[in-house]
Amino acid sequence: MKTVTVAVVDSDPTKYEEQHVHAVYDQIASHFSSTRYKPWPIIASFLASLPTGWVGLDSGTGNGKYLHLPADRPGSILTIGMDRSWNLLQIAKHAGSEPAALVTREVVWGDVLGNGWRAGAFDYAISIATIHHLASHERRKLAVQRLLHCVSPSHGRVLIYVWAVEQDELSKRNIPTDGSGSEAGGHDVFVPWVIPAQGQDRKRQIKTEQDSNQDDAQSNDVPVYNRYYHMFAKGELPRLALEAADGMGLITGSPNTNVRDKQGCEVVRDGWERSNYYVELRRWKT
Repeated sequence: MKTVTVAVVDSDPTKYEEQHVHAVYDQIASHFSSTRYKPWPIIASFLASLPTGWVGLDSGTGNGKYLHLPADRPGSILTIGMDRSWNLLQIAKHAGSEPAALVTREVVWGDVLGNGWRAGAFDYAISIATIHHLASHERRKLAVQRLLHCVSPSHGRVLIYVWAVEQDELSKRNIPTDGSGSEAGGHDVFVPWVIPAQGQDRKRQIKTEQDSNQDDAQSNDVPVYNRYYHMFAKGELPRLALEAADGMGLITGSPNTNVRDKQGCEVVRDGWERSNYYVELRRWKT
């Protein structure tokens, strides 16, 4: 079981994330990437459902494991990967290519809170296991607004995944719920990442992405990197998405044919999958 501990966010979430998120991922990039290779089914299905010719953004792409999808229609859509970790981007540049040198993916260094895209630049956007690293409710809401801003106001689709307080039986994380709760209902925690001592990787076979990194905190000869997470509570993610849309002046809910010259955002679906919450959003315009 991983030793997940309560995190207390200080008054400067920007510096807090720099220390407990960005610096950590640059240090663990190579080992982290080696455990992140299998696409989640709902995300793969979402990308496979997109019309040929669409262009999208993977905001917080990590090692870029979704950039080459859909597997059954290679090249039918173009997903541009963006991440804050320079070291992970170097891996993402050749994601899904064997040998890696054959294909170069479109990636860009950037921050999920940045405003570097023109309004409606993309047809779709995904943000997988990223927004939960932002250290305040307002910053998480802004990240959703950046996604809604950059997709088409008439047909843009957005899919967001975050880690859940409710972990399944396969998870090796036990989420502490005392003293880490937020106004939004989730919990702020540190989740350790352990890079095994040299020669130990092969002894520790990876079962799944979510429980691949065993907790070796009791060992003094391996470094432990604590990553900040806001673990989302049930219902928190769709509420955040609708609050973000409302803050942009969008109508929340399904389009009404009787309303003219309006823009809105609806929740297409939301749910829980293997210790994650997800929400799919659609922009609309009348």
